[in-house]
Amino acid sequence: MTAILRVAVLLCGLAVAASATGCGGGDEQEYAARPVTRPAPPASPSAPAPVPAPVPALTPALAPQLSIGVDEQNPWLFQPGAVPEGFAPWRDRVAALRPVRYRMFVDWSGLQPDPARPADLAQPNNGCMRGLPPCGAYAGIRDRLRAIAARQKADGGGWEVMVVLYGAPEWAARPAGGCERVGTGPRARPYNDAGLAGYRTLIRDLLALGRAEGVALRWWSPFNEPNHPAFISPQRQACSVTSPSLAPGVYTGIVRAAQAELAADVAKHDLVLGEMAGYGSPSPRGTGIGEFVRALPDDVACAATVWSQHEYTQPDGAQPDAVGQLERVLDERPCTRGKPIWVTETGVGGAHAGGPRSLQDASLAVQCAAQATLLERLDADPRVGAAVQFSLRDDPAYPVGFFDSRLTRAYPTLGLWQAWSTATREGVAPPQRPVAC
Repeated sequence: MTAILRVAVLLCGLAVAASATGCGGGDEQEYAARPVTRPAPPASPSAPAPVPAPVPALTPALAPQLSIGVDEQNPWLFQPGAVPEGFAPWRDRVAALRPVRYRMFVDWSGLQPDPARPADLAQPNNGCMRGLPPCGAYAGIRDRLRAIAARQKADGGGWEVMVVLYGAPEWAARPAGGCERVGTGPRARPYNDAGLAGYRTLIRDLLALGRAEGVALRWWSPFNEPNHPAFISPQRQACSVTSPSLAPGVYTGIVRAAQAELAADVAKHDLVLGEMAGYGSPSPRGTGIGEFVRALPDDVACAATVWSQHEYTQPDGAQPDAVGQLERVLDERPCTRGKPIWVTETGVGGAHAGGPRSLQDASLAVQCAAQATLLERLDADPRVGAAVQFSLRDDPAYPVGFFDSRLTRAYPTLGLWQAWSTATREGVAPPQRPVAC
């Protein structure tokens, strides 16, 4: 992208698609269909007319500011050295990305069924993709951190870990109640008092494991998609948008517990707050981005070093701008005004993220072009410093990866992200789109 185009994108607020459903899935659209705008706040009647900000001087080439990250649970897709059969060619493609960040999901719900025993951070996993080969057994979070340590050493850096927590064991969850979706279980319910205490212990255990494996765990996101009913349920007491959201209060308790535990540790830690699904407006079972952030108390909202937002790409470009909405609501509060933002989940697949994905060449090209537009728009926004690809290998239940589920082909989006990663790392101008986009 030329320097002129980058400035034009920044000034005009070029729109691009975001996802229709969060990584938790569900029966509601994340994004309300509305025009994408980034309006300036209205001036008061007595205020002087605003003076336009000076346009920055153009330079022949502007290096991208957008650092690249990945989110992948199977360590054989980034572990250096020998890997199980079927993984090596795909691992090598991932290694070539050399991402700055690695987003590490920790689903507590299945790690500690008995409160009298510690969470199993080396829980066996067969390494298949929902039963599909290739497979390769590994020992849960412990082996993921070991692979990260080896990859950081091999690459001379990068792969900086951001821990993202979610999920409740049955003993740690409050009873059912309020407006819940059919089939909601304890995993999605708020923590009870024992759960909050156990959550703090989980953080302590993860910190100890990180030290044992030689991996710094600086960045912490206390909870994933707290405004989505797949992760915090119920969102409301009654199934109506007029019923106040319960999610900000639940999230407040979780963030305060994480703050207290991390503050007691000797190392430096930073909070990444938000991790929100992109509900453009309130829904009966979901909490809108603005609704959620406005309801947080200052001690929570002001604690973030970085805010995060999920923004998937819809190939037809029909979804509004979740990042822009987060920016506007953050700017309403002095302590969050101008805060940096990371897009910690993005990707592209079907007409709605998580839905069926066409693997026809023409459809993959459209998907890649839409993702390219999103990366260009994010890079043009001075507040957005990172974009994280959600999953490398397609999950049949949420196919937005770089490779098919059986690891037989790579999609054009891999080449797109490779070009962006190289440009960021080498400090050169943002890349031209690959031919396949």
